[in-house]
Amino acid sequence: MTSPTRVLLVDDQPLVRAALQMVITDTADVEVVGEAGSGDEAVLLAAELAPDVVVMDIRMPGTDGIEATRRITGAHPEVRVVVLTTFDDDDHVYGALRAGASGFLVKDMALDDILHAVRTVAAGDGLLAPSVTGRLIKDFANGRAGRADRDGPTGITGREREVLTLVGRGLTNTEIAVELTISVATAKTYVTRLLAKLGARDRVQLVIIAYEAGLVAVGP
Repeated sequence: MTSPTRVLLVDDQPLVRAALQMVITDTADVEVVGEAGSGDEAVLLAAELAPDVVVMDIRMPGTDGIEATRRITGAHPEVRVVVLTTFDDDDHVYGALRAGASGFLVKDMALDDILHAVRTVAAGDGLLAPSVTGRLIKDFANGRAGRADRDGPTGITGREREVLTLVGRGLTNTEIAVELTISVATAKTYVTRLLAKLGARDRVQLVIIAYEAGLVAVGP
């Protein structure tokens, strides 16, 4: 039997933590192993409890969620962070993702959707709230997020570059396989290689790399 996904809840509002705790308690495959009310406490508990996923608030007293995310993912790269906030403005999106978060959700999402996000990032994938994704793409297209290398990443093959471009467009492994006339297993292998070569934690970070490199053409 597979062990439950271990979750650390981080939010300075006890009611928010209680609501998340309640929905997770009724779920067999996810369990809450700890709660923190500040970023500093989250960093300490992440080291002590070794959770699989941290559900992280952004604005908290002392160390905020972005800095706490940076410290946790830096010291414990195996830990996935889902950032959960009422503030879905661009600065928080970019800050959270660049700090190493694997997901960005807003608090008005249904609790079941948040639970789905926990499962998704625990499985090694990334996830963005729909309200965030469109603006993220638009802002990268407008150059507001900055582009580190307009010629594309170095050290990858031409085929890997094609796959990275398709990942940046939001295609799944199955869709990439159809687009390139390869097997799904081969598409998955290419994505795995890209994650390793580019030092990305998940597909969300591959999307960021693709946009920063200018590999994805976005319409008006």
